Amino acid sequence: MAGALIEAGARVAITGRERARADAVAAQLGAGGVGIELDVRDERSVQAGVDEACERLGGVDMLVSNAGIGMRTVNPRFLSEPQPFWQVSPGGFRDVVETKLTGSFLVARAIVPRMLAAGGGRIVCISMNEQTMIRRAFAPYGPSGAGVEALARVMAADLIGTTVTVNILLPGGATATGMIPDDVSPETRTGLLDPAIMGPPIVWLASESAEGLHDERIIATSFDTWLAQR
Repeated sequence: MAGALIEAGARVAITGRERARADAVAAQLGAGGVGIELDVRDERSVQAGVDEACERLGGVDMLVSNAGIGMRTVNPRFLSEPQPFWQVSPGGFRDVVETKLTGSFLVARAIVPRMLAAGGGRIVCISMNEQTMIRRAFAPYGPSGAGVEALARVMAADLIGTTVTVNILLPGGATATGMIPDDVSPETRTGLLDPAIMGPPIVWLASESAEGLHDERIIATSFDTWLAQR
């Protein structure tokens, strides 16, 4: 998504818990990328990161709420050796929920007042298939994703009548990211979506064509059909 936005002409703040890693990824993406150290679990880090992003970019027009860690952090072999919820450690559960759900809340909480003061802005919350939310042995990843989507709907309701919009975007299937276990079968890996599928919809959501779009749920795999129907 960041690469597609930069290619389309945007300047993008890439955030990460380690500044060196965020800087490295931003450098790989080209002149439009800016690395920002930001831990979405920590409100002080969030505030400092948002302040830095606004200073270096001259403001923030869009927030893509995409921070997340997957099932492999609580069960490295979650696809081949599913683990029931009662075997998940409380610490592992909290870390996923705090990163995905609490993190989405903290960053939006820090940015929305700035957007309102600046006259507008757009928030895109990255979600997952509903089947994943309730999939066997997918605690806490599934519930945290369901929480992100519910939060997005509440945010959208709270922002009705304002100049800030909130929409939901999801890939539409399992995607080839670092969240996939190393031991996944070649057959499974072949069936994974290319993360680049998220490029066209996120660029469209940042464009003038998406002006006023609010409280929509867009699936990347069917984005062209959805757009044609509009």
